[in-house]
Order: sequence, then C-alpha cells, then structure tokens
Amino acid sequence: MNASAKALPTRNEAWGFFGTMNEHAAAAWPLAMAAIAKATGEQPEAVRAFLDAVPGRHFADEVHNGLQAGMTLAAAIDAATRKWMGWRIGANTHRHYGIPRGLPWLTGFVIHCDSVADNE
Repeated sequence: MNASAKALPTRNEAWGFFGTMNEHAAAAWPLAMAAIAKATGEQPEAVRAFLDAVPGRHFADEVHNGLQAGMTLAAAIDAATRKWMGWRIGANTHRHYGIPRGLPWLTGFVIHCDSVADNE
C-alpha cells in the first residue's frame, strides 16, 4: 500500500487490532495498515483481514509492548512489524494452519487471515 493509499476501515472495532489498541486505535490503524502492507506486499483487504482477526490482536499486544518501552506509536508499530517479519513459519504452524514453512510470520498470517475471510 503506497503512502497515498487510504487505509480501509476496520470491520472489528471491539476486538482484533483496533479493539486491543484502545485509546490509540484511531491513530494506530492507518499506521499499521501502511506498515504491514509495505512489509508484506499484500493488498489492503488482506491486511485488514489480518488486523481484524485474532493474530491482529496479538500484533497489537506487541505494539503495546513498544509503547510500554517508551516508543512512539509509529516506532512501536514499525518495531512490531520488523519482529513479526523476522520470525519464520515453522513445522507446527505449517501443520496447524497450512501456511508454507519459511515464510515470514507476518506475511504468512496476513495471507492466512485473508484466505479465511474469503471463505466466510
């Protein structure tokens, strides 16, 4: 998603990333959409599916860890994005979710959440 692209609105204000970010939600949402789309190369619809799902809630927990450590919101989102891109899908995750081994964790779960959303 390029810098001029508008972030799609959440479809899950109560849970997922948006709900977990609490008072930071409105500011964090477009930053997370942009950072994740840039890192993964996935479309805004896929990024929204990820952020609205359970993994998006866990991503928000990682952003909160950065905020607790004194980072700005943007820096915390960037740090969480780098961390999740640094992890790789292993054998157990592959067996449980069918995500190909070796993919960056963030990319794998963005694709997985998009696929699940398409099937609902």
